[in-house]
Amino acid sequence: MTETIINLETVNPIDFFGVNNNKLDLLKKKFPLLKILSRGTQLKLSGAPEQIAEAKEKINLIVSYIERNGPLSENYFDQILGGDDAETIDHFQERNPNEVLVFGPNGKSVRARTANQKKLVQEAEKNDILFAIGPAGTGKTYTAVALAVRALKNKQVKKIILTRPAVEAGESLGFLPGDLKEKIDPYLRPLYDALDDMIPADKLGYYMTTRTIEIAPLAYMRGRTLDNAFIILDEAQNATDLQLKMFLTRIGANAKAIITGDMTQVDLPRNQTSGLQTAVRILQNIPGISHIELDEEDVVRHRLVKAIIKAYHKEHEHQEERREHREYLRKER
Repeated sequence: MTETIINLETVNPIDFFGVNNNKLDLLKKKFPLLKILSRGTQLKLSGAPEQIAEAKEKINLIVSYIERNGPLSENYFDQILGGDDAETIDHFQERNPNEVLVFGPNGKSVRARTANQKKLVQEAEKNDILFAIGPAGTGKTYTAVALAVRALKNKQVKKIILTRPAVEAGESLGFLPGDLKEKIDPYLRPLYDALDDMIPADKLGYYMTTRTIEIAPLAYMRGRTLDNAFIILDEAQNATDLQLKMFLTRIGANAKAIITGDMTQVDLPRNQTSGLQTAVRILQNIPGISHIELDEEDVVRHRLVKAIIKAYHKEHEHQEERREHREYLRKER
């Protein structure tokens, strides 16, 4: 007789065990020769090695399904336990695992939807540091968060760290109501929104409490070493050279980082320049660091967002032409 312990930390225990342990009872009926005990987020199996191996295979299939799709019905639970044929197992296994990044609480699949978003995923898988540059609405932050959540669920990393520069865009932090956290949270809200789409509320609360997922302003990264983590620096166009260098040198062992930004929306004071463009330029030939550009064709928001971005881009080009023409006339004089 052998024993094994299976950790169920990645799922809500009630989703696995069921109300009044009704799903656990189904598991015990399926494997009557095993002694099965539940202890918090752990499941202890005792019995013959071949029985334990079969039970582990079924349990892992159930856990994987719950991680992707959220709670499963008692009927589905019973189907997974009873279905030994390849067709049943295939039905509950993840299809196209490289296409779907993560499943949200309501079963919604999050995937790369455009050519450049798919390229972002591919480059992130091949490199430890990736710069994703593009206008608003191109899904760069959302895709990056999905990759981070997938890495956490697959136990490739132990934590997710999401950060942004807390730079004022027309309003002063000092005039906003509330304490420091309440002043800063609005800057970080897009990151919370993305996580809400991908992780059930109770599990997200647990991850935040245990600091498995951490959301903080860029200034809070100083002096730290970020090991075994998936790190996302969002709105990096609002980081100075020194801040970006500070961030990039925080990255520790077994860590990945995605830096996103939009060079058309720099909110830094006029006497400061964005460090994002500099970083992309001087780091472009280092193995393990990649750079991808997204454009208006990758916009996945309202159909008018694409038209708005094109209009502003056209206006910017006209302004550059007028500036160059004025410079030419000045030199001619």
